[in-house]
Amino acid sequence: MSQSTYDAVVVGSGPNGLAAAITLQQKGLSVLVIEGKPTIGGGLRSAELTLPGFVHDICSAIHPLAAGSPFFRTLPLAEHGLTFVNPPIAAAHPLDGGKAAALRGSVADTARTLGADAEAYTNLLGPLVENWPGLAPDVLGPLRFPKHPIDLAAFGLSALQPITLLAKRFKTPEARALLGGMAAHAIQPLTNLTTSAIALVLTAVGHLQNWPVPLGGSNKIADALASYFRSIGGEIETDRFVTSLSELPPARAILLDVTPRQMLALAGDRFSPLYRKQLERYRYGMGVFKIDWALDGPIPFTAPECRQAGTVHIGGTLDEITAAEQQTSEGKHPDKPFVLLAQQSLFDDSRAPAGKHTAWAYCHVPNGSTDDRTEVIERQIERFAPGFRELILARHTMNTQQVEAYNPNYIGGDINGGIIDITQLYTRPVITLAPYSTSAKGIYVCSSSTPPGGGVHGMCGFHAARRAIADLF
Repeated sequence: MSQSTYDAVVVGSGPNGLAAAITLQQKGLSVLVIEGKPTIGGGLRSAELTLPGFVHDICSAIHPLAAGSPFFRTLPLAEHGLTFVNPPIAAAHPLDGGKAAALRGSVADTARTLGADAEAYTNLLGPLVENWPGLAPDVLGPLRFPKHPIDLAAFGLSALQPITLLAKRFKTPEARALLGGMAAHAIQPLTNLTTSAIALVLTAVGHLQNWPVPLGGSNKIADALASYFRSIGGEIETDRFVTSLSELPPARAILLDVTPRQMLALAGDRFSPLYRKQLERYRYGMGVFKIDWALDGPIPFTAPECRQAGTVHIGGTLDEITAAEQQTSEGKHPDKPFVLLAQQSLFDDSRAPAGKHTAWAYCHVPNGSTDDRTEVIERQIERFAPGFRELILARHTMNTQQVEAYNPNYIGGDINGGIIDITQLYTRPVITLAPYSTSAKGIYVCSSSTPPGGGVHGMCGFHAARRAIADLF
C-alpha cells in the first residue's frame, strides 16, 4: 500500500477517472489512481463470459462518444494500442415487414433512404453536423457562457423538446423510429423534455465519426488511457477497494469517480449538512437487464441494413418504444421492451472463434429489478431475425443487482450515474455553478453524476480536473 504524498488521488479508473488523472498529470502534478477491482476500466472491461474464445464487453460496447470526445481526440491513444473499427452502417432500426431505418455515413446518404422525410431530416441534422465540432465542448460540459451561443441556441430549440414532439416533423415510420431509438439511450420516458438531445447528439456524431467498435474489446480504450497516463508519469494501484477517504495517502486534491451514494459513504462527514442533503436527494433512473450470447453464426436479421450495423435498435415503431419506456419508468416490465443490441464480432474477428459470433444486448427495467428478461429480449430479436434462437450456444445474463455488484456506480442497474432528465441535466449532482466541487475543500467529483452525464467520453473527468487545477494548483 502506497504511503507517498501526491498532488492528487483519483478514486476509480473508469473513463472519467482516467481522464481526470491524465488532465492533472499533464500539468506536471503527481497523480495516483486507485481502483477497487483487480483490473482498470469501470464500464470499459471485456471478458470470456460465456465460452472460451468468446470475448464479451461486460458493460459499454459501442463508442460514438469516445471517438468524438473533444478530450480523447487530443490524446495519442492509437500509439497506445487503441484501434477503432467502423461498421458499414453505424446503427439500424428494423420494423415489421422487413424494412429498416439506418444511420449511414452522411446526412445525405441517410436522408436518401427516408423517402418523404429526406428534406426534413436534412434540415434538422445538416446544420448540427456542420456545427458539431465547435458545439461539442459546449454541449459536453457544464452550464456556462457558450463559445458559440447562436449555434447552441439553435441546437437547444430542438434538443430541449421531447422526442415525441420533435418526431412530429417526420411522416414515415422509419424516420420516426430511427429518432425514437436514438432517444431511448436517455433511459427515461420519451415524453420527457430533453430526450431529443441525446438523439441529436448520437445521430450527429454517427455521421461524423460512425459508431465504432474498439478492436479487441472495450477494455482496449481503458488500457490505452492507462498506458498513456503511465507514460507521462502517472501511477495506478488496482485491487484496493476504498471504503473511507481516511484510507487514502496524503494529497492536496481527491477526485471521486463515484456517484452520490458512494460519495456519502466515503466522505459524508466531511460535507456540509446542505451538501449532504442534496446528495441524499439525488435521483437514480431505470436499470438494465443485460445478456451476452455466444452464437453459432451471425444474427439472421431479415432487413439487410441490420446485418451491416454495429448497433441495432429493436423495439418497433416510435409509439411502441414510447409505450415500453413509459411502462418501465412506472415500475412495470413490458412484454415488448426496447432492446439495444450490439454485434461486434461482425467487424472484429478477435471476438469469437472462426465462424462463430458474439452478441450483446440489454433492455431497460425498473431500478433494482430482479426479473429475468431473457425470454422477452430473445423474443424481440427473433421478431426481426427469425432463427436467432437456434444459433445460441451459450448465454450470460445480469440483472440490475448483479450489474451493481459488478460496478458499484451502477446503482440499481442505472448505467448513467443518475437520471438525466430536465431537473438533473445541469444540476448533477447538486444545484451549483461548480458541479465538480463539493462543500469540502480539496474533494471533487468526476463521475457521470456530473455534466455532461453518462457515456464513454471522459468529459466529466476532464472538467473536474480543470476545476481542481484552478482551485488548488
